[in-house]
Amino acid sequence: MNTYLDLEKFPLDRPDSPAYANLVARCKSDMATHGMFNLDAFLRPEYAQAEAEALTPKMDSESFNHKRAHNVYFKKSIPGLSEDHPALKLFETSNNTLCNDQLAGSVVEKIYTWPPLQRFLAEVMDKPALYPMDDPLAAFNVMRYQEGQALNWHFDRSEFTVTVLLQAPDEGGLFEYRTDLRTADDPNYDGVARLLAGEDPQMQQMNVVPGTLNVFRGVNTPHRVTPVKGDRARMIAVLTYYETPGARFTQTEQLGFYGRTA
Repeated sequence: MNTYLDLEKFPLDRPDSPAYANLVARCKSDMATHGMFNLDAFLRPEYAQAEAEALTPKMDSESFNHKRAHNVYFKKSIPGLSEDHPALKLFETSNNTLCNDQLAGSVVEKIYTWPPLQRFLAEVMDKPALYPMDDPLAAFNVMRYQEGQALNWHFDRSEFTVTVLLQAPDEGGLFEYRTDLRTADDPNYDGVARLLAGEDPQMQQMNVVPGTLNVFRGVNTPHRVTPVKGDRARMIAVLTYYETPGARFTQTEQLGFYGRTA
């Protein structure tokens, strides 16, 4: 993995080293303060770009165009909210997706299945262990956003999300988020409405370099990717792990996200 990953800067293969302990401590601190951490150019940028270019023909011919209108909750209704409440404003998300059964032998697959990464993520997130999904479609994906496509405002269903940016666009495609807008005890619907109206001064924007590993706690932090502009697409790998082995999407979920079942 040293060929692909910068293991001098990020020594995930040396868990007993002081450098590893310092990295874990830094990432825990960033997660507590910002709800995320980044390992900039964790995947060496030249390999990130090569992966994006290698996957482009398959993306052109085999990917699923996922396009849907949704609110920030991905739900048709919320108990206690009227249908016209501004927190239920509809947005459009559009991207193209390759699933893990289409990515055999890829660098993304090598990273996803590498045990030291799973151990590192579990340690930072204070989990006993993390496991790859046992799902031929949902375990790891590569998503492409072309001109005009975007991932719109939403809360994640899972506690955290792991991504690796393969290619950045010329313009747009920026990650925007609002840390801890809601809690388990306070849904803060009025605060959500202000964010969606563009009236939240605590909304932040992040632009990462290709190859960056980002770990983001999105269950209480709404976020989006702004529309891409120009001929150069945004391509990103999404890696999904669970605290228990054997996790799978339902067939309904597979059909909704990927247009097919497995």
